[in-house]
Amino acid sequence: MNLPPKVTDRAFDRLSQINAGKDPVPLRIAVLGGGCSGFQYDIRLDAPETDDLILEKSGQKVVVDPVSLPYLAGAVIDFTDELIGARFVIENPNATASCGCGTSFSI
Repeated sequence: MNLPPKVTDRAFDRLSQINAGKDPVPLRIAVLGGGCSGFQYDIRLDAPETDDLILEKSGQKVVVDPVSLPYLAGAVIDFTDELIGARFVIENPNATASCGCGTSFSI
């Protein structure tokens, strides 16, 4: 059995800041074909679908669709705030190569 992705406290905290003062909208993590290395991540705020995996903490939700789930098995969804910018990042053990942009990978 594949392990579901894990969301760090830092990522949930950032999502909480984004959703502050309004009804919380889940963060969707999806894998799409394309990108520099064959696949790319699609990270956006989006309503959950009935068949999504929902990862939840403190009222904040991260959702993953069933098609993307195998590509994200055992992955860690984090938030980083560096000089080059602040963004959600995915540490994916399934990726054999990734692109410098950080949103594209291959398996």
